[in-house]
Amino acid sequence: MVSAAFADRPNKKLVLFDVDETLTLARQAASPEMIQTLSALKRKFAIGVVSGSNLVKISEQLSVNGRNVIEDFDYVFCENGLVAYKQGKLLESQSFIKSVGEDRYKPFVNFILHYIADLDVPIKRGTFVEFRNGMVNVSPLGRNATIAERNEFEAFDKKHNIRVNFIKAIKEKFPDYGLTYSIGGKISFDIFPHGWDKTYSLRHVEDEQFEEIHFVGDKTQPGGNDYEIFSDSRTIGHSVDGPTETIRLLNETFLKE
Repeated sequence: MVSAAFADRPNKKLVLFDVDETLTLARQAASPEMIQTLSALKRKFAIGVVSGSNLVKISEQLSVNGRNVIEDFDYVFCENGLVAYKQGKLLESQSFIKSVGEDRYKPFVNFILHYIADLDVPIKRGTFVEFRNGMVNVSPLGRNATIAERNEFEAFDKKHNIRVNFIKAIKEKFPDYGLTYSIGGKISFDIFPHGWDKTYSLRHVEDEQFEEIHFVGDKTQPGGNDYEIFSDSRTIGHSVDGPTETIRLLNETFLKE
């Protein structure tokens, strides 16, 4: 039975969402229609977001018009749940650098930077390696790229498998590091210790004993950063192709209950 924290919800179920291309377009703010739909959903279900991004980036997309993401959602799982909030309160955090070790991280990131330097892509911007609390995000294009440049790189990457080949090279160079590589969004991929994918967030909700846990995401194919939690036996997975499809799914499936 769920706790008193969710006693006001008619359905004792949890609905978790990816952010980019699920609740919002990549790196853009949620639409008014999405915010309204999520507000209606929260009156019936417990809701949460699971993202590889940190709280700052999640807030930029979901804390629109003065809203606060950690208040609007019952759960906010940043960096796959390695930094977690429940009803506005910080639960715990984990550290990539403590797991890998400083002495092993330095040659690892040096290899990545050298690889990017030698990589032949149409354009390069800035912030190629972003060190986060629980993971490292690598972008061959650079995270400072514009929306148009991101779209151009995504098309180029689909044709030339830049990210797939990059990951293959890192795995061959560091086969014993115990790391998982996950492609997400349009321009980058995440690197984190085994088991620190989005299923990590599920440990934070076990105590509530929800009747069902649903997950909605777009990168649900093998190798995508939603795949593990989408296919996990503890969740019911829903694959979408953008925010418009998410709104339709919610209206046709959840808000009718």
